[in-house]
Amino acid sequence: MCKFVSNLSYEEHYSPDVCLERKNRQRLALAAYAYEFKADSIMSDDEFDKLSLKIRPQMKTGNELIDKFYREQFHPDTGQWIHDHPELNKVAAIYYMYKNKNKKGLIRIGSTIYRLVGKEN
Repeated sequence: MCKFVSNLSYEEHYSPDVCLERKNRQRLALAAYAYEFKADSIMSDDEFDKLSLKIRPQMKTGNELIDKFYREQFHPDTGQWIHDHPELNKVAAIYYMYKNKNKKGLIRIGSTIYRLVGKEN
C-alpha cells in the first residue's frame, strides 16, 4: 500500500496546475540531462526555450526538495542547472529507459505516460 506524502493537500497535489507543472519540470529536466550529459537533443532548442519559460519556480508541487531546487537554482535561459539537480540519478534512469526501451517517444513516470519528443504514432 502506498502512503500519500506531500506538503500539499490531496486536492492541491492533484490539481491540474500542479500536475502540469510537475510534468513540465520532468520533461525539461530530461531534455537538459540529455543535452548536458549525453550531447543528445531530444527536443529542439526552441521547444526547450518555450518550455523553460513555462516553468513556475515558486509553485509548490508537493515535493519540497524539488520545489526548493527550482526556486533557488533553476534558470530558464540555460540547462546548466541540471548538473545540480537533487534527483539527478532518477533523471538519468528515466533517460536510459527512454533511449533504450521505447522508440515511440513515450515514457511512463509513475502511472502517467508522457510524449517527450512530439513523435507521431
